[in-house]
Amino acid sequence: MQLDVIIPTYNRQELLQRTLQSLRVAKVPIGLTVRVTVVDNNSSDDTRAVVERWKANFSDSLSYVFEPKQGRSHALNAGIDSTDGDLLGFIDDDEEIEETWYETVHSAFSNPDVDFIGGPYLPRWEINPPAWLPPDYCGVIGDMNAGDLITPYGEDFPGMLMGGNAVLRRAIVHRVGKYLTTVGRSGNKLLAGEDDDMYRRLLEVNAKGVYHPNLKIFHYIPAQRLTKRYFRRWCFWRGVSLGVLDRNKPKDVAYLFGVPRYLFGQAARGALRNLVARLKSTNNSAELFAGELAVWDIMGFFYGKHLYRVDRALDA
Repeated sequence: MQLDVIIPTYNRQELLQRTLQSLRVAKVPIGLTVRVTVVDNNSSDDTRAVVERWKANFSDSLSYVFEPKQGRSHALNAGIDSTDGDLLGFIDDDEEIEETWYETVHSAFSNPDVDFIGGPYLPRWEINPPAWLPPDYCGVIGDMNAGDLITPYGEDFPGMLMGGNAVLRRAIVHRVGKYLTTVGRSGNKLLAGEDDDMYRRLLEVNAKGVYHPNLKIFHYIPAQRLTKRYFRRWCFWRGVSLGVLDRNKPKDVAYLFGVPRYLFGQAARGALRNLVARLKSTNNSAELFAGELAVWDIMGFFYGKHLYRVDRALDA
């Protein structure tokens, strides 16, 4: 069993070294061969030099790939094209794997029916999280935990396969295709739809996926992301991403003005809670901010569905 771990990176040489250290020290079980590929997405820092220095610690199992097209999806696809292992692991450059991560991968894929797996994101905070952070929006900053039970992915799963902690069989990637490049993060646009699109395609072909609570990664959350402005921008651009995806693959739900009606309900309830709170001079809270973010969700979706030019994303 051969696992290729792909790390897309852009100007994070310090964090990248922590990622590489965690990959180097994690225990590799008998029967699993691991190779690591860092895909430099046109960085302007010393990323390449960092990878070259670290090669000596990996016994020729660390590779460097340069991808000039800006965007996480382009980097992921370059990593897929430059490797040939039967398993593809995806880790972001601000993460560290738990020491049993490889063992969990080997155990899960010993079942030939499993096509993909994912696991929890455990936050490594730079500062204490603010009181206004809504629990339902922790995914904005990559804080995700679906519990302590092995659970199949599907329509009833409370979430999706997030691409910063995912392992897929190469065969299933060949079947559903690589990552969509028009809705991935690029430049200042916080587009975040490539993982949604991949997850939907996996479910459409009835691929068997499993959430493994032991497939843990530790995700660094910088102070600069713990601002309301960042949350608002992320929710808007996430909505744009989902709106763009919905153009070609509408959901089997009721729509109003091209937007799922349930989004209007969420936004209306959120706006009403904020209005009542202002009239009563209630202090802001996580619940109230969640209501505001629901409005940003729907505004982004509407813009992405009707106004956003996809061809701009390709050149971003």
